[in-house]
Amino acid sequence: MGIKRFKPINPGLRHKVSFDFVEITATEPEKTLIEGMKRGRGDGRNSQGRITARHRGGGNKRYYRVIDFKRDKRDVEAKVMTIEYDPNRSARIALLHYVDGEKRYILAPKGMEVGQRIIAGDGSDILPGNALPLKAIPVGTIVHNIELKPGKGGQMARSAGSFAKLEGKEGKYAILRMPSGEIRMVLSECYATVGEVGNADNSNIVFGKAGKSRHLGIRPTVRGVAMNTHDHPHGGGRGKQKGYKTPVSRTGVPAKGYKTRDKKKTTSKYILSRRKK
Repeated sequence: MGIKRFKPINPGLRHKVSFDFVEITATEPEKTLIEGMKRGRGDGRNSQGRITARHRGGGNKRYYRVIDFKRDKRDVEAKVMTIEYDPNRSARIALLHYVDGEKRYILAPKGMEVGQRIIAGDGSDILPGNALPLKAIPVGTIVHNIELKPGKGGQMARSAGSFAKLEGKEGKYAILRMPSGEIRMVLSECYATVGEVGNADNSNIVFGKAGKSRHLGIRPTVRGVAMNTHDHPHGGGRGKQKGYKTPVSRTGVPAKGYKTRDKKKTTSKYILSRRKK
């Protein structure tokens, strides 16, 4: 697993840094584990067709790979058959063949290889790819794909190269240091997968040209100061204006230091140390 650079034979290749894909062992996904993505999914629109997330749309067509975030097939051994590229996430995915014939995709942790045997359950070994409840994992272990609620499926530490560290246990809670530096408590019944998510080199990728962003469905972003008054709060003015007392978004939401956390839905009591001191 690594990256490669290109000879600058044209402007698009001059700064480009790409994957070498040496870890990929299959180019076609498992047909029983893919779903079609309708037009509109991923282009920032809600069920009414209104844009709720700007600068998204277009891009290459893709299939959705159904990932097993729950790891709820317990005490059944599986064999890693392929390591595959997933266009919907930064991490690589691994295709598992269980001994009873079922197939599932999981996030591929660092060091996973084809032919490896993995299992999920309370008595599993502490090896990359195995899933256990936090209460059964030794303190100091690196984990990913962590549940917030037992049985809901992993929600935390799922992107390429991310992991959390199990810092301790206190009563019915486990204490985790998250990728952001935040230290929080999670119920010890929640499942997590041992190891670090693979493809850590994802952070070193350079597209090299605007077209690559368009292939991914990322549309251009125009600065507010370059717009007219009726298009953005920063727009208009004679000549260039260099600053605002309170920079805001297009809809008027303050852009710096404005708290949007919902007090009714807050989980502050489980957060021991925030990422922002």
